[in-house]
Amino acid sequence: MEPTSLVIDNYPAAQRSLRIAFVTETYPPEVNGVAMTMARVVEGLHRRNHDVQLVRPRQDSRDEADRSVRFHEVLMRGLPIPRYPNLRMGAPSKRALVQLWSLRRPDVVHIATEGPLGWSALQAARHLKLPVSTDFRTNFHAYSRHYGIGWLHKPIMAYLRKFHNRAASTMVPTEALRRELEGCGFRHVSVVSRGVDTRLFNPQRRSEALRAAWGVGEGDPVVACVGRLAPEKNLDVLLSAFEAVQRAVPTARLLLVGDGPLRAELQARCPAAILAGQRNGEDLAAHYASADLFLFPSLTETFGNVTTEAMASGLPVVAFDYAAAAAIIRSGENGTLVPFGNSSEFVRCALQMAVSPARRHGIGLQARQTAAALDWEGIVLRFEAVLLRVIHEAAPGPGTALLAAGHPAH
Repeated sequence: MEPTSLVIDNYPAAQRSLRIAFVTETYPPEVNGVAMTMARVVEGLHRRNHDVQLVRPRQDSRDEADRSVRFHEVLMRGLPIPRYPNLRMGAPSKRALVQLWSLRRPDVVHIATEGPLGWSALQAARHLKLPVSTDFRTNFHAYSRHYGIGWLHKPIMAYLRKFHNRAASTMVPTEALRRELEGCGFRHVSVVSRGVDTRLFNPQRRSEALRAAWGVGEGDPVVACVGRLAPEKNLDVLLSAFEAVQRAVPTARLLLVGDGPLRAELQARCPAAILAGQRNGEDLAAHYASADLFLFPSLTETFGNVTTEAMASGLPVVAFDYAAAAAIIRSGENGTLVPFGNSSEFVRCALQMAVSPARRHGIGLQARQTAAALDWEGIVLRFEAVLLRVIHEAAPGPGTALLAAGHPAH
């Protein structure tokens, strides 16, 4: 497949840039945490003068309107994902990628997803003897038990281990996930966390007009959850927690931002819930900031961007001691951590937070301060450092020069 070249500018980079082939099977305008994170990293690498080639599936008619004009994109054939009609995965494309990278050889190939396009990219890069790094960003092995295919857990994990161990480095967002994967036989695992846009997600975006549209009074607590409405998100616990809150505070409302296969069931079980559907940008930020408490019951995240987005929006978060929450929340100070999988304790903590406006306010202020330190610039620098190390370990070359110029290796 021939790439579509887009000219960025006519000026040389201020420093020796890397040629980075960045392969992902999800990217905006798709709405999910991995897509958002990939966009932040790609944009950050471009701002640091690296020559980024983004390889991703063609999505739909929005692609032509939403495509970047800042870096080179290669749109590959996409296939629909069962149960996820708004998402597409890449088709097998090894031959096309070998041809592409033979004509325009990158310094490093970074593979963000482990689907057919990711596997093709891995095979093509190894065929051309290109350095490869990968991301472990979605717990597909954990999702399997929520879709009646728990028996596939071991084969899926075996595939993921085989996939990532063929790369020189696998990036994960938390130290806990690094330990888990190394315990399962994964090698060369590096922690590269995720950031949050604190200018976008900000308490100042609270909207009384939006709350009025929800039918919420000034003192009525809005309990929010943002994410896909799907079995793997553990939403039964969310409903149990909200039911307890509503018994204590009858004027409380549940706000669900997102869409998915459980939407109709959730609407039937909680008719008064505000089902806002998918939101993005400033609209999403206003929904966060206009709530009063954030509940995150998921047990299948590799990170959970919504945790940091809620904290940046000044919301107290109740979450299980897992993923981003475990890494960032100091229970009782800037949020509440619940022992992993303890549903009754989750309900109790949610109720305790809901009935105490003063406590919610104080913890929300601390949450905002914590999020303020999670800037994307530092995350991109860490990501760049791993790429440089992968290049340097493969063979002396451009990475060596950059390392010598003072860039960190780890």
